[in-house]
Amino acid sequence: MDILLAGIVSGSTYALLAVGVSLVFGVSNIVNFAAGSVFAAGAMMGWFLAAVLAWPLWAVLVGVIVFTSLLGWLIFVVAVRPLRAAPGIAVLLATFAVGIILDNTSQRVFGAETRRFPSLLERSNFELFGFRFGTIALVIIGVAVVCVTVLAWVLARTRIGRAIRATSQDRDAAAQMGIPVDRVQAISFVIASALGGVAGVLVGMYFSNVAPTMGFTAGVQAFAAATIGGLGSLPGAIVGGLILGVAEAFGVALWGDSVRQLITFGALILVLWVRPGGILGRVPVVASEPMTGTFFGAGKPLRLNRWVAVGLIAAGALLPLVVGDYVLRTGALVWIYALFALSVTIAGGFAGQIVLGQAGALAIGAYTSALLVTKGGWDFWASFVAAGLVAAIFSVLLTAPTWRLRGHYVSMATLATGAFIAALALNLQDITNGARGIYGIPRPTFFGAPVSSAIGMYLLTFAVLVVALVIVARLGSSHLGRTWAAVREDEVAAASSGIHPAAYKSLAFGLGSVIAGFAGALYASQVTYLEPSQFGISLSVLAVTIAILGGLRAPMGAVVGAVILVGIPEFFRAFADWRLLFYGVLLLVLILWRPQGLWAHSDPLARAWGRIVRGPRGGGGSDTGREATAVREEVVS
Repeated sequence: MDILLAGIVSGSTYALLAVGVSLVFGVSNIVNFAAGSVFAAGAMMGWFLAAVLAWPLWAVLVGVIVFTSLLGWLIFVVAVRPLRAAPGIAVLLATFAVGIILDNTSQRVFGAETRRFPSLLERSNFELFGFRFGTIALVIIGVAVVCVTVLAWVLARTRIGRAIRATSQDRDAAAQMGIPVDRVQAISFVIASALGGVAGVLVGMYFSNVAPTMGFTAGVQAFAAATIGGLGSLPGAIVGGLILGVAEAFGVALWGDSVRQLITFGALILVLWVRPGGILGRVPVVASEPMTGTFFGAGKPLRLNRWVAVGLIAAGALLPLVVGDYVLRTGALVWIYALFALSVTIAGGFAGQIVLGQAGALAIGAYTSALLVTKGGWDFWASFVAAGLVAAIFSVLLTAPTWRLRGHYVSMATLATGAFIAALALNLQDITNGARGIYGIPRPTFFGAPVSSAIGMYLLTFAVLVVALVIVARLGSSHLGRTWAAVREDEVAAASSGIHPAAYKSLAFGLGSVIAGFAGALYASQVTYLEPSQFGISLSVLAVTIAILGGLRAPMGAVVGAVILVGIPEFFRAFADWRLLFYGVLLLVLILWRPQGLWAHSDPLARAWGRIVRGPRGGGGSDTGREATAVREEVVS
């Protein structure tokens, strides 16, 4: 009975978050990735008001509602309104970046450590049929019921509620009828954020501790609950929250707390597989979201002429002659992360499908190589090949049923897959050694000789990266690459030309996972120690940020992004705690103002770059226009 009550209490808080997620999705067709971060910020503010300022519970709730409502409005103004004409995936990434900023700002303000939330209510002052429970459980359930009831009344009985419902049914028709759609969307973010803040306080009271890092899991739990019930359905969000809460409670009671994330992400993947419309919702019909104009339309990737490319390769190979071991070890990591980001370039840049969980493929590759070398006695290069193949097989199989969907559903599926793989690594202790990790992973060998020196690892990783860049660049200019470009530019037009967009996106994701698996094998041999926390969401964030910074369409952009985001910060280790905050700010700035990335033509510089690497050439017309024409001709042929 106590397990069931714990599940209902947790499910009530999940329901509050899920209602907010469904409300925003219904009004704006946006998955608000910052919802979990607002939840965590509300929990930390609640701790501050209750523990430091000693406010009573009612005042704490009021203060947190005001605080998180303001956060919701700021999220809309900063990350949503500027991108209202962009595809939904751009807004998803923008809220993703805002979530990173909020989480890390909260750590700087409140500290990264877990804080004890004061016990504002009794925990076991009632008894019924021999079962003891407290006022706190009743208050949490009661507050959740009141919040949802008030929201339902507002939506059904008030003018703003009718405007919200009209906007959720048809935004264009609502705008034509004079409804201020922007204002309605802003209000939906404010309401959702207020509900998230209340949920953060309730969770803090029930579990007696809070931390700034609790947001990501809570956000995915909210999305999972909303998806289980049916995205856009408020009753479905409540049902989904309760189902997830009860399932987690019984799972934790049977197998321990380590399975919590396994249940959450597994449930999300299962729902996206079987019934993406949810229990009370409908199968989503998401329009095609071509990436033109969001990341690609503003500029074409820069191209190197052959001799410039040879010169850069020679410079990279000769670098060990002028630098020390520390720089070489840093350089090896830069090349590994560039290879990792290249996997995002294939799926996102070539095929137009943003993937948010590539850390999962990296983890599979790293563990596969480490286990084969340490326990199976395999040679490194055999394990290297196996790492890429196993990473691709598992990644494609876990996401295969979701490729029939479109837009952010696939991106969320890749995110859930990556997190699910990391949770598996934590729980499969007989294979991965769980949280204790795998020690003593040997360095690679080359013709029987161990590559253990800093210069050896640098040259090895550099050589693998160069080969991968050449292969990926060839793929991009091949017939397959042009087919991917047709899918990227317009799925509907591609499908009408006989192309199967889902199949080609899945192929791009699989090839990207092969490269991520290769990067994982190199990573394992470089760091010589693996444990599940190394493959968290921050690693996937880093890969996406590197790719976007350099330019999603440009393989060379992965190198540029890795040098800037991985190489340069290594020389500023004193500011390591600020790194993720920097990544979040940079990702948001890029999405808003430089979506094409650094390795792309910008009109003031395009002609100068062309003179440097290609020499003067005649002819007019737009590069983008010529490329679009070439893609159409290739598809027709």
